[in-house]
Parts: sequence; C-alpha cells; structure tokens
Amino acid sequence: MKHFINLKDIPTKDLRKILMHAKKRKQTRSELNTLQLDKDVPLKGKLLIQMFEKSSLRTRLSFYLAIRQLGGGTITLRSNELHIGSGGESLEDTAKILSTYGDGFMLRTNSDLKIDNFKKHLSIPIINGLSPSSHPTQVLSDIFTIEEIKKKDISKLKIAWVGDSNNVLNSLIAASVKFSFKLNIGCPKNYEPKKFILDWVESKKKKLFIFNSAKKAVENVDVIFTDKVISLNDKVNKKKKIKDFRNFKINKKLMSHAKKDCIFLHCLPRGNEVEDKVFKSKNSKVWLQALNRVHVQKSILLYCFGKLR
Repeated sequence: MKHFINLKDIPTKDLRKILMHAKKRKQTRSELNTLQLDKDVPLKGKLLIQMFEKSSLRTRLSFYLAIRQLGGGTITLRSNELHIGSGGESLEDTAKILSTYGDGFMLRTNSDLKIDNFKKHLSIPIINGLSPSSHPTQVLSDIFTIEEIKKKDISKLKIAWVGDSNNVLNSLIAASVKFSFKLNIGCPKNYEPKKFILDWVESKKKKLFIFNSAKKAVENVDVIFTDKVISLNDKVNKKKKIKDFRNFKINKKLMSHAKKDCIFLHCLPRGNEVEDKVFKSKNSKVWLQALNRVHVQKSILLYCFGKLR
C-alpha cells in the first residue's frame, strides 16, 4: 500500500513513472467524452472517499472525474457532517470505518498532523489533496503540464516562482530537488521559505535561488508560477501583506524579462497578483494546467491502489 502525501517522501523513479503513465493514458482518451470510461477500467468496483475541510473546485472535480474514468466511484464528505467534526468520534475509529467502506481516502485539510494521524490508522491509501504545508497533486500535475508544453525534461528548464511562500511553493521546492531543475524564488523579505525547508534542500545537496526582486527572479526563465497573495484562511494583516507584495505582481513588463516563449501558470483561484493581460495571454496555460489534474491524478490513484504498470 502506497500513500501520496508529500513529494519529498516519494522516490523520484515513482514520480517519473506516474508522469509517464499519465501521458500514455491521456493520449488514449483523445476520442472519448468526459464520462466515458477508460477501456481497461483498472479501478472497476473501487471506491474513493473524499473529505474536504477546506473549499475546493479543481481538486474536487478532478478526483471525481479521475476515479470515474478509471471505472470506480467516489463519495464526498465534509468533516462538519461527520461525528469526527463535532468531536463525537475519534479519528482512529473514523479511520477504521473509512477503511471498511472505501478503497482509498483523499483528504483536503487544515492540519498536517491530521493527515499523519489518518495514515497511522487507515488500512487503505491516503492522498493529500492539500494541507497547510503541501499540495503534491497540484505540483506533480504542473510538472506534467510544463513537460507537455515544452516537450523536454523539466531538468533542462529554468523555473521561477513569484509570490508568497506557501504550500504550493513547498511542493514545488520538493519537486525541484526530485527532478533537478533550477528554481528561482521571488518574494519580499520576511516571506521567504522556512528554514527547515531550506535545510532539507541543503541536506540533499541542492540549491534554491532566492531573490527579493521579482525582476531578478524571472530573468531568462522558461516558466513563471504564482499564487494568490492572500489565501482563503490567511490569518495576517491583509493590508500590510498586499502592500509588501506590490512590486511582485505578474504583468507584461515583468514577463518581458523572461524568455519570449515563457509560459505562465497559476494553480487558481486567482486574485490581484496577476494582471488580465498576462492571465489571458497566449503565454498563459492555466486552463490546460487545470485540466491535466485529472490525467495525473488518475495515475496517482493507480499508484496508490497498486495498479500502476
């Protein structure tokens, strides 16, 4: 049984296998409609239980389509609808019930500790659909999108992240170590990645390039990532944070410092961190990025269910 919780804990060969399989499986669906099943229906009869403690659009829809296209089914729960949400049942007992009824569990949560505790008590695979420190399904799908567009291994590309140091960036940093690509990070002072993350990168004999200038971060890069400056559950002085990031907005002038064919990616939803002229430009690949979540998550499901060949 294999879990999918954090990219840093998954062997690179397994991550690459997931990406290669997703590419093949996407190609075989070119003539199929949304709800038509993959011909081999490898997860026929399997049930994925999803639980959301945070709002979700892309993760919810993409996992629903992923398991359906593979021949399985899904049920979606909200923690406040369960006994665990009101403190009426222990996590251990909840995990036992989930393991009894389902074949896999996808959790989107406000607590990294909760994922770890579920992992201890589940007898089925758990997938991290987003946690405070990590968003592994998003970033692995983003790697897939980049290689699909650029038609080359990401290790040969230069990537820039411009924005806050959040869970998406944490997973992107882990990916930069796993796939050996150069990662520039552009953010204001006091918004840089946490020390334990930098220490982990150093322990792997890798290096990040951190700039307190958006312009320097994007010079001659192939890909620019960003995310919302103010996240849904950000408990910060929002006015101050927006002011601190005023020089880190993705606009046409900033894009001009990257390569001419540089692509723009955003995991969505978006805020004011990117102007419309960039978001709606030919360099923006955000809709393909969102669609590819389905294809990569199908391979993640097969990996966790022990069906990846």
